[in-house]
Amino acid sequence: MIVATALVLMMTVPGLALFYAGMVRKKNVLATMAQSLAAVAVISILWAAFGYSLVFVGDGPWLGRLDRLFLAGMTMDSVNPAAKTIPEALFMLYQMTFAIITVALVAGSVADRMRFSAYLAFSIGWFLFVYIPLAHWVWGGGFLGAAGVLDFAGGLVVHLSAGTGGLVAAQVLGRRHGYGSENLSPFDLSLAVVGTGLLWVGWFGFNGGSALAANSRAVMAIIATHLAACAGALTWGGLEWAMRRKPSVLGMISGAVAGLGTITPASGFVAPWAGVVIGVIAGMVCFWACTWLKHRFRYDDSLDVFGVHGVGGLIGTLLTGVFASAAISGTSGLIEGNPHQLLLQLYGVAVTLGWSAGLTYVLLRLVSVFVPLRVSREHELVGLDISQHGEALQ
Repeated sequence: MIVATALVLMMTVPGLALFYAGMVRKKNVLATMAQSLAAVAVISILWAAFGYSLVFVGDGPWLGRLDRLFLAGMTMDSVNPAAKTIPEALFMLYQMTFAIITVALVAGSVADRMRFSAYLAFSIGWFLFVYIPLAHWVWGGGFLGAAGVLDFAGGLVVHLSAGTGGLVAAQVLGRRHGYGSENLSPFDLSLAVVGTGLLWVGWFGFNGGSALAANSRAVMAIIATHLAACAGALTWGGLEWAMRRKPSVLGMISGAVAGLGTITPASGFVAPWAGVVIGVIAGMVCFWACTWLKHRFRYDDSLDVFGVHGVGGLIGTLLTGVFASAAISGTSGLIEGNPHQLLLQLYGVAVTLGWSAGLTYVLLRLVSVFVPLRVSREHELVGLDISQHGEALQ
């Protein structure tokens, strides 16, 4: 679990930082990396201060308690009832890395145009009012988990919430200057490929570690995760090959991440073969969302956070209700004769969509009262590296 914790932290820095930086323009590389780095620093402190306590201490339907405020009362021997196999301090640290990457993911939707000070204020508010309640509702003894909604490692809590928040943020901030008329192609896709590799490896800790033990269920979750990523990459690349006669590197890494995000809620509940099926579905549906759907509604989700993570988290959560296997987790899905589980999954999706979208919009409007959300046109054209941080790649 200590290794799994390190792997999940690696997913944000350097994994997500490189993945995102490779897909923006050269003038915004450092600013994009700064957002991931800031998420690590800010959310870590807030999680230790009150986030962990509000999510995982107490089993109220809406929110936890503040018994562990600033980790008060956490001893060398204490154990959280939600993780009886490991020390409480390790469980706290492991869950911290999930909170970090969820907040960092949202930034991809508003890359190239959000003011750094506004991003910091928004991230703090989003963590407090979106992530903490959702994590408690699903994992901390709240009403969604109590109802029977399944989310092994974050289809709702991480991917759907971040993707939905990112889409709302992209709409509130508006499209980038030159979107649809100028070349906004990535600066260096080799960075994004390296970032994808780090995310892929880190996902073994993300999904496998969510078993909270070195056991067969953790291994099954890792196998399903890996196969889904492979299937997603091949499916997305194959669709591009068929439609455009060339499979792009960007398409293959997008497909891999789509497969990883989509299998996340299902990973500890389904057999390995279902991981392949879920990966293929992820590659097809997320490809559609990032091409046809995005162009149809002309929203500028810069790095396709909604198309990959939001849509992936949504369909993955629903497919958990289809493919869940009693042999793996003790819970059956639709194909094993339990259609009620699919309805529960739909319930979880609806709550997550509504909460993340509504609170994201309110928070952005609130932050805009105190600081402009978006950099000026001049600063956007110069680049956020120079305008926000006074640095630039040579």
